[in-house]
Formats: sequence, C-alpha cells, structure tokens
Amino acid sequence: MSRFLLVMPPLAGHVNPASGIAEELAARGHEVAWTGTETVLRPLLGPDARVFGTGTRAFRPMGGHGLASVRSLWEGFVVPYARFTMKPLDAVVREFRPDALLVDQHTPAGALVAHRHGLPWASLAPGAMELGRPYRGLPQVEAWMAGLLEGLWQRAGLPAGEFTDPRFSPHLVVATTGHPLLGELPTPPQCALVGPVLTERPADPAFPWDRLDPDRRTVLVTMGTMSDAVGADFLDRTVRAVADHGEGIQAVIAASRGALPAALPDSVLVVERAPVLELLAKGALDAVLCHGGMNTVVETLAHGVPLLLAPIRNDQPFVAQRVTEAGAGLRVPFARVSPPVIAERLRRVLDEPSHRTAAQLIGRQLLSGGGAVAAADRLEALVADPSAASSLV
Repeated sequence: MSRFLLVMPPLAGHVNPASGIAEELAARGHEVAWTGTETVLRPLLGPDARVFGTGTRAFRPMGGHGLASVRSLWEGFVVPYARFTMKPLDAVVREFRPDALLVDQHTPAGALVAHRHGLPWASLAPGAMELGRPYRGLPQVEAWMAGLLEGLWQRAGLPAGEFTDPRFSPHLVVATTGHPLLGELPTPPQCALVGPVLTERPADPAFPWDRLDPDRRTVLVTMGTMSDAVGADFLDRTVRAVADHGEGIQAVIAASRGALPAALPDSVLVVERAPVLELLAKGALDAVLCHGGMNTVVETLAHGVPLLLAPIRNDQPFVAQRVTEAGAGLRVPFARVSPPVIAERLRRVLDEPSHRTAAQLIGRQLLSGGGAVAAADRLEALVADPSAASSLV
C-alpha cells in the first residue's frame, strides 16, 4: 500500500472534494495524511484525520471583480500562502515520507516541495479558473502570473532550467468537474474530469433540523469561504427578498451571524456552516442560491437541484454562464441586483420545471466521470508508474 499526502488551502470548497478522494484511498488500504491550516482542516475532516499543520496566519480578504479579483487572489492569497507554508511542507514530507502528493492548484508550494524531493504529484483542480488558461488571450496577464510562479520556484531554491508550472502536474490533473460545465474550454491532455466527489462529511450536531418548515420551499444561500468581506450587502438584500417578496419560501443562509441584519424574519435561518451534502441527499432543498463556486455547483447539480447564481469573481461568471446556458438555473448581478429581482428570479427557478429537469440531466452527466473512485484509480496509477498515469485519462 502507498502513502498519499494531500496539500490543501484553507478553503472548504477545495477541501470537501479532496476528502472524498482521501476516503476512497483509505478504504483501499492506503495511508492518507493532510497538510495545511489545521484550524480550518480539522472541522471539515473530523477528529480522526491525520493532519500536519503548517501554521496559521491572516490573509487579505479577497476583493474586486474581473482582473482586479485575479490580482487579489494571487497577490493576497496564493503567493503569500505558498511562501508561508513552503518550509513547513518540506518538514512534513520528510516526516511522513509520502509516495505521492495530491496538490491543490492554489497551493503551489506542495508541487515545489514534491519536485525538490523527486516525488510524483498530481494537481487537484476544484474549479475552472486554472484548467484552461482563461487568460491565454491576455499575454500580459499570463506573463505576470508566470512571473509570480517563477519567483516561487526560485524561492524554493529549484534549478531554473527545471521550471514547470506548479499548477499543472506533468503526469495527472484531477478535475472535480465535467464537460457540461467546461464547454469548449481546452484542458491539458493529462486532465481527468472525474466530476463531483460526494462523500459523507462530519456531522454538524448544531444544525437546527427542527426549524426547517415543511410547508415552505427551502433555499440554501451560500456565497463561499472567500466572500465574507464582500458578501454582507448581498446577503442583506437576499434577506429582504425573502422577507418582503418570498411568500412560501424559507432561506437557510450559511454565513457569519454578524454579516446579517440584527432582526431576521422567521423565514430566514442563519447557520455558521450548513451540511450541504446532507441537506441535498435528504431532499431538503428546492433550490440553491450561490456565488457559482464549482464545488457548490457540481454538488447541487449532482442531486438534480436547480440554481440561482450571483457570481462574484474568478471562474464564477464562467460557471454561472454555463449553468444558465444549459437551462439549469438563472443568474443575477451580485453587486446591484435588487430584492424584488432576487425574489422574482428565485420564484422562476422554483416554479419552472425546466430548470430542475436540466439540473437532473447535467447531474447525471457529471456523475458519469466516476468521482472518488476514478480519482483514486488514477492516483494509484501515478504511484505505480508516473509516466504512464496520464495514459489512463
């Protein structure tokens, strides 16, 4: 059996699909460990997961739209997080002695450390942002990103002549999405589109199941881990939409209580963390209102539930466009949509059967990728023969 080390950022939408792959590997008898920010990983993975902490530090909140959001992501999170974790990651590899690493595309330090130790590694792509080089038509942006990555390569003390883009393993890229949400976006030849990874997650005993009203249609509202700094105003408008125009609708909002108005109607339930897969699996949700993060979208569609999307940044507008083109939901402008429009679009998503029908169709297509089983097959092949792993894609 083999040892696998998973290198993940402190982002739930990245950790959650990786946890399903880790469970499948463990079920096959492999030894699995995680490394990253333990204060974030531990609540998501549960007490039994083996976690090597890399320390905790604050990062700038993500902000902006378009290219400004890309700059914010890379300069405010990806690069400083890589610098912060590089030395601890090296120590983890020396202690755990993995046979291979699964490295999230937003934690390039994992790829750099793997290269330093001569270990095979696979990239995990939980979104569309890096898969098809969406900025290949903007050479200055591509050059800027390449410069940042080359700077990290140099910081790691690796030979310049051996440089390879740490976002893309030359042997295997595991993408937890599928063609219905990528369209014609080109992907690297070593990319395995495994679709959504659905797995049981640690139970949340604090979730108030008894407050779900069976006489109302329930909508989950979640705007993603990195949206706290910009999402408060949108959540306020959503509360007003449900309170003033949402007769027969109950909203479950996953957000910090401080991000919402002090007084809430009884049709709005706020939780710090929602058990999304459990809500979906139990058929407790009639729709999901979200930012268009790939993980939330694929999990929702895998259960045949339609979406209302308010994309904020990065690949979210692209994903939202694909969902709406397929008829599995509708889209609203995050920054300026009014409460009446939120309510009107939400009703359309709930009332028009075509949205649910399209969601069910896309869900079946995404699930055909094989999920955790397909990902584990390819990771086992990577350990057996890194040069042959891509031939299974």
